[in-house]
Amino acid sequence: MPKLLLDGLGIPESPRWHDGRLWFANWIEQQIVAVGPDGSTEVMPAPVERPMGWSIDWLPDGTLVTTGDKLRRQEPGGSFAVLAEQGGNEIVVDRRGYVYLNGADFDFAGGEAPRPGWIKLVTPDGAVREVAGDIEFPNGMVITPDGRTLVISESFAGRLTAFDLTDSGDLTNRRAFAEGLGPDGICLDAEGAIWVSTSGSSVVRVTEGGKVLDRVELDENRAPFALALGGPDRRTLFVLTAEWRGQDSIGDNLDRLTNGPRTGAVLTVPVDVPGAGRP
Repeated sequence: MPKLLLDGLGIPESPRWHDGRLWFANWIEQQIVAVGPDGSTEVMPAPVERPMGWSIDWLPDGTLVTTGDKLRRQEPGGSFAVLAEQGGNEIVVDRRGYVYLNGADFDFAGGEAPRPGWIKLVTPDGAVREVAGDIEFPNGMVITPDGRTLVISESFAGRLTAFDLTDSGDLTNRRAFAEGLGPDGICLDAEGAIWVSTSGSSVVRVTEGGKVLDRVELDENRAPFALALGGPDRRTLFVLTAEWRGQDSIGDNLDRLTNGPRTGAVLTVPVDVPGAGRP
């Protein structure tokens, strides 16, 4: 059964295990939060100009980067500088320092009609180019330990999609990794399986091809927004959730989460296979 580590959050998203703690984006409150295994927290303001739709990761040298309205990097003194004018939703950084960020150019929270999303690459010199398009609402991304494969959540398609990563950073050989899911934030383990949310209140561990190996059930009306594998041996599954009523519209749910009680929480589940890859 999942155990509660932290609650009273807005919408917790973009979890990463870094330097002995779980870090995540606390949407609505516009905070970056780090929580230790004992539940102790450190909170810093996020340098974003919108309450939702932003993410965090680290460059290979340990520099924190954030996305949102722009891509920013944290300077040694703690301030943030613009790395690229390009904004985005989720982010993942490869071992070379190539930054992959995704997004979709429509107002999801405002109920605007969906448009195809994209993945863009930001190279260390700050240059930006699109490396994939026609993504059906892009969300979480992972990169395999060998740095050769990127997998992204296509939330509106219910699909995990894989690409080969070239030496130049381009994405090729697009293919389905698994179908019939409700993917948002995802994480990869050492056997190449991915922990991902379903369309209900559960998370599953799936292989390429869609075989479900494990399942964790959550309380009804509790949506798993994102997942991470961490802990000292990376055998703790962190599940970031908040109340989400399936009978309500997306707009009603977001309005309640924004203006109502803070139902966001971080849950933990022990697993057998440790995390791998990036983030």
